[in-house]
Order: sequence, then structure tokens, then C-alpha cells
Amino acid sequence: MKSIGMPFEKGSLILVDYTATVKDTGEVIDTTREEDAKKHNIYEHDRLYEPRLVAVGEGWVLKGFDEALINANVNEDVTVDVPPEKAFGSRDPNKVRLIPLRKLGDKADEAKVGDVIEMDNRVGIIRSISSGRVQIDFNHRLAGKTITYSFKVVKVLDDDRERVVALIRRRLPVKQDKLNVVINNDGMLEVFIPEEYYMQEGLQIVKRGIANDIFKYVKSIKSIRFIEVYERKEEVKESKVEEKRAEVVEEVKQEEQAQASASTGNT
Repeated sequence: MKSIGMPFEKGSLILVDYTATVKDTGEVIDTTREEDAKKHNIYEHDRLYEPRLVAVGEGWVLKGFDEALINANVNEDVTVDVPPEKAFGSRDPNKVRLIPLRKLGDKADEAKVGDVIEMDNRVGIIRSISSGRVQIDFNHRLAGKTITYSFKVVKVLDDDRERVVALIRRRLPVKQDKLNVVINNDGMLEVFIPEEYYMQEGLQIVKRGIANDIFKYVKSIKSIRFIEVYERKEEVKESKVEEKRAEVVEEVKQEEQAQASASTGNT
């Protein structure tokens, strides 16, 4: 456990709650807090808002944010300004190009200022369109911006099982109560993959990434077994089917008899 006032060791696994904003404009660019996402109209319904797992000093977050995390204390509210050179980089005027509009091909007639386009395997933003020419900025949209982080380290993960679960969920967004893992005494980890992820594209790559992370950050784990369990679906017995069919036939007969009796009475 980290002592107050002492920096985290490189590779420490922590959970961080934060909101990142552009200092000049107050634009929220990322948050783990649902209330902030809703307040600033960036809420995503399919995203799980919760503290983010970070391996301190491993480049999982922006360099300036990483440096601030090293010296943070658990449950301490911190605000730090991250300068461009430790965030998304300084603006490079050489990454701004002026090209003929016709080079956009079929998209030329639809192009407008602010559009994000891909050209020459690079992503850029259209800054202006004039006299048959278009200015494209290939700098990151946040290049040259100071980013303000308001954050709190809410937990340090010291327990091996907590670390394993957090590392799995980093790559496979499973709700914690749906993730079943077993750590055996011989260092074997068994991970039961939830059924809804069996057909996920790139699952083998995800599993390899999870394994690499666990071997790096959880030294007690010697081997990993990913398990997919397929269960026989409950079959309806033939007798039940016949019984149901007989019930339907009987209901039809009773209805026909009732209609016949009604017709006789009206004669």
C-alpha cells in the first residue's frame, strides 16, 4: 500500500475517477463520471461510467496526467493542467495543407468546414474552403491545447483477484457481477467467458491481450485457461407437445358445440 506523500511505484494498478476539459474553452473531452457526461451532453448510453484502471507510469494515459498520478494520494481531489507538449502535442504548421478541392473526388461537392476526412492514410479536419481550394489540418484537433484534469485516485489494487478482474474488464467490458474467475493454488487462472462474447469479432486477440496484461501485472499467475461453456437448451418433451395439442383441439370442439347450440336455440 502506498504511504501518504510517497509516489506510486511504476506499474501500480489504480482506479481513477476523472474529468478532462480543454482549459481555454471548458469543453469536456473525456470523463469517467456519468453526471459530468450528462451535464456536458457527451453521455453515451452503451458506455459504462466508472473509475478507470490505470497502470501508473506505463503510458495508459496522457504523459502529463500520468506524472500527476504518480504523486497523488488516495481519495484526494486533485486538479492539474497538462501543457500541450505533455498532452496532444504542439501545433505543427507543416501539417496544414492547401489542396485543390477536386482532389477530394466524389466528396468534393459535400465537403464543408469542420468535416473530418481521411487522406493519404491520415485524418484531418477541413478548416476552410475558398476559390476551389480546401485547407486541411492534419494536426490532432486538441494539438496546442492545455488539458485540465480534475481527478481522484479512488483505490489501489493490491489483491491479485481484483487486479485480474480489472485487467480483464479493461479489454472485455463485462459487468463485474457477470465475470467468473477462479485462481487455483498452483497459479492457474480460469476465466469463464460470458456467453454474449463468444462471437465477438477479434476475441482471440482480446484474450491474448488480457493474458499479456495479467502475466505482466499479476506475478502469481503462471498459466491462464479461457473457458466457454455451452449448455444444452431445455427441450420440450413430445408428450408435452401432444398434451398441448389435445387441449387446443378440445377447446375448438367446445367452441363449435357452443355455436351449434346457440344456432339451434335461435331456430
